Amino acid sequence: MSIFTLQSLAGGFLDEDLEHFNKYFDDWCIQFESYEDAQDIAQTLENQEAIDIVEITPLTYPKYFFSELKGTIYTTRQIDDKIICVVEPSMGSSFKIAICDLKTKKIRLTKTNYKSIPSIEGAFVNFGVK
Repeated sequence: MSIFTLQSLAGGFLDEDLEHFNKYFDDWCIQFESYEDAQDIAQTLENQEAIDIVEITPLTYPKYFFSELKGTIYTTRQIDDKIICVVEPSMGSSFKIAICDLKTKKIRLTKTNYKSIPSIEGAFVNFGVK
């Protein structure tokens, strides 16, 4: 499951009006089901050399696929049909591990709070290991 979008080399994703770049990828950004479709539109734009076609997946951009996921995401990995993320739900809050289910689109945050990235690394790396 992936989509394609147009991104400025300076950062930001092309909006549906094909004129402005949004800092964050959201519902207003232009998106395509295939690389070829994105390429067709990119070729019609001015400054083509300043625009890249990028692939957005749940692993690389979980906030788009899981809109209920709030906060800053620091790292992700996939285990079976789940995307596991290290999340800071709000600025300055404790870190948590979020389990995002690709099939149901549901999100569950672990109950354990972690005060820093080094303290959560061990739990994140070993998450799901049996």
